[in-house]
Amino acid sequence: MSKVTPCLWFEHDAEAAARFYCSLLPDSHVDHVQRSATDTPSGPAGSVLMVAFTLGGQKMQALNGGRSEKPSQAISLSISRADQAEVDHVWDALADGGQPIQCGWIKDRWGFSWQVVPRAMIELFGDPDRARAGRAMKAMMGMVKLDIAALRAAADAG
Repeated sequence: MSKVTPCLWFEHDAEAAARFYCSLLPDSHVDHVQRSATDTPSGPAGSVLMVAFTLGGQKMQALNGGRSEKPSQAISLSISRADQAEVDHVWDALADGGQPIQCGWIKDRWGFSWQVVPRAMIELFGDPDRARAGRAMKAMMGMVKLDIAALRAAADAG
């Protein structure tokens, strides 16, 4: 069991965000909603303070901190997906109100950065034929949402 639990800071939307994130992946659920015992910067007594949730088997927390703390791309959540349909499902959900970036990176509607990574990309990048791996990586650098068929085609184009 992991002893490190990432905690995401929200102004007021911790519960909505946690429920949204849990809708994206199997083995995800809200474990506990902690309500504040007293008035805090995030809201009055009784309002949601902390949400413990499991995201794809990883324990997480979401905190309503009251004031806006802007997330940074220096920390991101990386999601490995088995196929293009799974990549598309997660990507499209995060893009709703979010901002696609590049190379499989996307910011969600709360400003948190995610990497939606097809497992095939990791396999291609680890190919013992370094030229093939390089072609796949070069193709990835020109993509926003990652396209497994295009990555494979680029790798095989040598």
